[in-house]
Amino acid sequence: MFFAGVLAGLLASAAPVHSGREGKLDVVIPRFEAGVEVDGRLDEPVWNDAASLTDFSQYAPVDNLPAEQPTIVLAWYSPTAIHFGIRASAPPGTVRATLADRDRLDTEDQIQIFLGTFNDGRQAFMFAVNPLGVQADGALTEGTRGVSRGFDGLSTGREAVDLSPDFVYQSKGRLTDAGYEVEVRIPFKSLRYQSSLTQDWGIHVVRKIQSNGREDSWAPARRASASFLAQSGRLRGLTELRRGLVLDLNPAVTSRIDGAPDAGRWAYDGGAPEFGGNVRWGLTSNLTLNGTINPDFSQVEADAGQFVFDPRSALFFAEKRPFFLDGIEQFTTPNNLIYTRRIVSPLASAKITGHTSGAGVALLTAVDDRSTSAHGSHPVFTIARIQRDLNASTRAAIVYTDRIDGPDSNRVLAADSRMTFRKLYRLQVQAAVSRTARKGVATSAPLWDVSLNRDGRRFGFLYSLRGIDRNFRADSGFLSRTGVALATIDHRLTFYGRRGAPLESWTTDFVLDGTWQYDDFVNGRGAQDRKFHWNNNVVLRGGWRATGSVLVETFGYDEEFYADYGLQRARADGSTEILPFTGTPDLGNLDYVVQLTTPRFSTVSGNVFLIWGRDENFFEWASADIVFARYGVDWRPTQQLRVNPQYQLQQYRRRSDNSLVGRRRIPRLKVEYQLTRAIFLRWIGEYDANEQDDLRDDTRTNLPIVIRDRSTGTYRPARGFSRNQFRNDWLFSYQPTPGTVVFAGYGSTLTEPQPLRFNELERLRDGFFVKIGYLFRI
Repeated sequence: MFFAGVLAGLLASAAPVHSGREGKLDVVIPRFEAGVEVDGRLDEPVWNDAASLTDFSQYAPVDNLPAEQPTIVLAWYSPTAIHFGIRASAPPGTVRATLADRDRLDTEDQIQIFLGTFNDGRQAFMFAVNPLGVQADGALTEGTRGVSRGFDGLSTGREAVDLSPDFVYQSKGRLTDAGYEVEVRIPFKSLRYQSSLTQDWGIHVVRKIQSNGREDSWAPARRASASFLAQSGRLRGLTELRRGLVLDLNPAVTSRIDGAPDAGRWAYDGGAPEFGGNVRWGLTSNLTLNGTINPDFSQVEADAGQFVFDPRSALFFAEKRPFFLDGIEQFTTPNNLIYTRRIVSPLASAKITGHTSGAGVALLTAVDDRSTSAHGSHPVFTIARIQRDLNASTRAAIVYTDRIDGPDSNRVLAADSRMTFRKLYRLQVQAAVSRTARKGVATSAPLWDVSLNRDGRRFGFLYSLRGIDRNFRADSGFLSRTGVALATIDHRLTFYGRRGAPLESWTTDFVLDGTWQYDDFVNGRGAQDRKFHWNNNVVLRGGWRATGSVLVETFGYDEEFYADYGLQRARADGSTEILPFTGTPDLGNLDYVVQLTTPRFSTVSGNVFLIWGRDENFFEWASADIVFARYGVDWRPTQQLRVNPQYQLQQYRRRSDNSLVGRRRIPRLKVEYQLTRAIFLRWIGEYDANEQDDLRDDTRTNLPIVIRDRSTGTYRPARGFSRNQFRNDWLFSYQPTPGTVVFAGYGSTLTEPQPLRFNELERLRDGFFVKIGYLFRI
C-alpha cells in the first residue's frame, strides 16, 4: 500500500506515461526550447509535461518479475541537451548513497541510462548517477568484453560496461522521505550521434538496488537473449539536435621530483614544469578528431598488485590514460589486438573516432619516445578499426595495426564478425595474420578464434576454439600467451526459486578445457593441459552471492618453459656439473574454490575468495599444496569517508615434506575522504612480501636447480630470497569535470629485511608530482 500510494502521487501530473511492463517502449519525448537549472528538484513546469517511463521489471537475479520498488524516469529534451528526472521509491533506511568518487559506484544505489545514439542495438553510451548525483559513465559495445562465468562468474547476465570513457554532463540528487530524486542533463555536445535531421535512439534504464541485490530495467529485458541492448526501448522523432561548435582545449602543466639515495645522502632531481595539451574537435555530429602534444600520461593511482597463477601468461593492466580513453570502445577487439598501453611515452598522437558512410571508424597514430626503441629511433604506431553492420543481426570489422621501429616492424591485419540468431545464439569469429620483420628476417603467422554461445534462461552453452601461432606477434596489442591452441566446452543450467524464497537462483556449469601447444594441435597430437571444472553460483535473497567449485586438472610438462633449467651435481673432486632438467610428464590437480559476496549493508560490505588443494608448483615442476586467498571489505562509516582494506595470499608448500616453496602476501589499505563531489584526499598503503625457498628437483633427484642467463649463457643457482616493499601514495584531487583537474601527490617505496614487521623500514625511492589542467569548451 505504501508504494502504491507513492506511485499514484508521482504519476498524478505526469503525461504521457510509458509502462515498461505493458510493452509501451516507443517514446516520443517532448521538446522544450528553454533549459532548466540542474538542482536535483523536479519542480519546474517542464517536468509536469515530460514523458514518464514507469513499471520497471526485475532483471537480476531473476528476470521477468515486476520490480519490487517503483521507479519513474521523466524525459524531455531541449535543442542542446537531453534531460532526465528520476524518482525512485525505497523503504526508509535502505538507500545506499555516499559522496563516492567518479566511476566508483559499485556499492552504491544507482540509475544507469543507456543511450544507443546510433540505434543499432549493439552499442550505447552509459550515464549513471547515485542518489546524490555522483556520476559514473562509460560505453557498452556488445561482443567485446564478454560475460564472466565459471568460479569467478557472479555476473548479472549481461556484458560489463567499459567505464574508461569520461563525458561531461550535469547531475544532482537528493534523498527524500520516499526514496530519492536525481536530475540529469546530458549535452548533445558530449555525444556522437547520427547526422540525420530526425532520428531515433535506443534507451535502456537500469536501477541497481544494493540493499537487496536487485537490478531492475524499464524495458523488460530477458536474460534468455543474446543481446541486452537489442531489447531497448526507443526514443522516437528526436529532431534538430544542436551540438554547436564542439571544440575542447585541454592544456596541462605537470611537474615531478624524484628522490633516491646518492653517495650516502638523499637526493632529488627533476622539478622542471612540462607543458602539454589535448584538443578535441567535433568534425560532425558523429565524427571526432583528437590530438595531443607532449601529453601527461601520469597515473594518479598505481596498478594494484596482481598474482601470477601461470607464469607462462602475462598480466593485463587496463588503460587509464585520459587521451586514449576518449572513444576507446571503438578500438576494442576480440583477443586485444589493440592495446594502447604499448604506446609507452608518446611525444604526439592523433586519432579520429566516430561513424561515417554507415561504418564505425577508429584511426590512431602516435610517435613514441626513443627510450622505447631498440634502435634509438622514434617508434611510430598506426592503428585502425572499421566496423559495419551487414544486417540487423550481423556486424563485421577489420583491424590493421603496425609498429615501425627503425628497420624493424610488426604489422597485423585481422577481420572479425559477430552474428546473433534465433534471439539466443551468438556466433563470433576472428582471423588474423601478423608479419614481423626483425634483423632483416620477416616472419608471418596466424591467429584464429571462433565461439558459439547460447544464452538461454535455463540452459546455455559456450563452445570456443582459439589458436595463436608461436610466431604471431601483436606489438600494438596484448596477448597473454602465444604458441597455444585452446578449446572450451561449457554447459550451464540455471534454476530459479519461487518469489520470496531464500534461494533466488542457482547456476551450475560443467567446463571441459584443453590447451595444446599450437604445433601439436595442428599436427593432431594430444592436449598438454586438460581441465574439468564444476562451478556453482548461488544468489540468495537479500543480495548474498556465493560460489563453490571443484577443479580437476592435469598439466603437462612444458619443455619450452623449462628450457633454461638445469640441475647442479657435485663431482667427487669437488667440482660441479650441470645436468639436464627433466620434469615429470604430467601433474594432477584437485582444487576447491569458495567465494562469498555480502550485500551492501548500511555502512559495510565484504567479499572472500579462496582456492585450496593440490596444484602445480611451477617453481620446481612438482605438486604442491596451495592456498590462494583474497579478502576485501568496503567500509563507509559516513557519506564522505571510505575505507577499503584488502588482503591477498598466494602460498605453495611441497607435498613431499610440507616445506615452503614460495609465498606472496599483499595487504592493501585505501582510505579516501571526499570533501565535496569534486575534491577528495586519498592514501593507499600496499605491502608486497614475496619469499621463495632455494629451488630443488622436488620428488625426483632433489638436486639444486640452476637457471641459465641467456645473455651470458652461464647457469646461476635458484637461491631463495625475501623481498619486502611497502608503497605509500598520497593524493589530493580536485576534478569538477573531466579534463579540469588539480592533482598533487607524494609516493614512497620502503623496504625491510623481515616481512610485515614495520620496524626496520628503509626508504628506497620517493617522489612528488603536481598536475594542473583546465578544460575549455569553446
